[in-house]
Amino acid sequence: MIAEKIYCKPNTVEEAINLAMNHADDFRYLAGGTDVIINKFQGNSDTNCLIDITGIETLKSVTVEGNMLRIGALVKLDDLKKYKFIIGNFPTLVVAAHAVASPMLRKTATIGGNVLCENRCIFYNQSEWWREAVGYCLKCDGDICIATGGKKACFSKFVSDTAPVLICCDAKLEVIDRNGIQHLPLESIYTGDGIKPRNLDKMALVTRLLLPMDNDYKVVFKKLRPRQSVDYSSLTTAVSINKNGRIKMALGGVDPKPVVAESQAANAREELIAYALKKSRVIDNDVYSRPYRREMIKVYLNRSFDELNIK
Repeated sequence: MIAEKIYCKPNTVEEAINLAMNHADDFRYLAGGTDVIINKFQGNSDTNCLIDITGIETLKSVTVEGNMLRIGALVKLDDLKKYKFIIGNFPTLVVAAHAVASPMLRKTATIGGNVLCENRCIFYNQSEWWREAVGYCLKCDGDICIATGGKKACFSKFVSDTAPVLICCDAKLEVIDRNGIQHLPLESIYTGDGIKPRNLDKMALVTRLLLPMDNDYKVVFKKLRPRQSVDYSSLTTAVSINKNGRIKMALGGVDPKPVVAESQAANAREELIAYALKKSRVIDNDVYSRPYRREMIKVYLNRSFDELNIK
């Protein structure tokens, strides 16, 4: 029996949450669709109910309240450069957004979708017939990680480009679910489990990103990929220093979750690099080899510290 396909387009957050609760066992929120639709075409998602949230106008604004910049989850990546508060206070966020995919996709993809983008693996993000031929993995109902040969953990990599910069700027997510509104540190939502990479309630709807504007962040962003367009990250690094001298780094592309650390020490450079190498669970699930990506962690972090004059 073929399951009924359902498409809903709510106009308010409350309506979206109610629809999610009514289809709790089989739904996905749809915004830019650059992840969700591709996964459906590849057979990596068999969701029968799509809840299209693009009609919720309240999620498309960029506002300032007190010292807090509030970026709606539905703001397009390409549109971030249009807002003076973002350009003036968080220019590196625009740089990171410009590193995502291609110009056409950035006009569709949203900031909320990018921080929630699915973990990726070269053995998983393929067509269904390819995955069947090579053998199903832990992330698609198999019993083994093809990249490692292990049977306990999936190491599909975290690939958001904007999230490392946002984490380095102490971003919080405004999330609404059946329990009400929560403000969560962005790094806290990532689990490190490649199969279930986020610990948000399934009904949860990310409504805004909140960024404090009074810390005078200086941020350096770098991304490793084969081409300067389209390709997902093989390594993303962001390093920031604020007006109080606090250093914070966040890495993507080398672990199922962002690798995050911070320090107040003026000479924390070597310590932070050693921590990044220790915590990055890099495996051979990328076009670049594991040794090369680990080596580039040191290269990118050293270059970032140089640019920020961190000893």
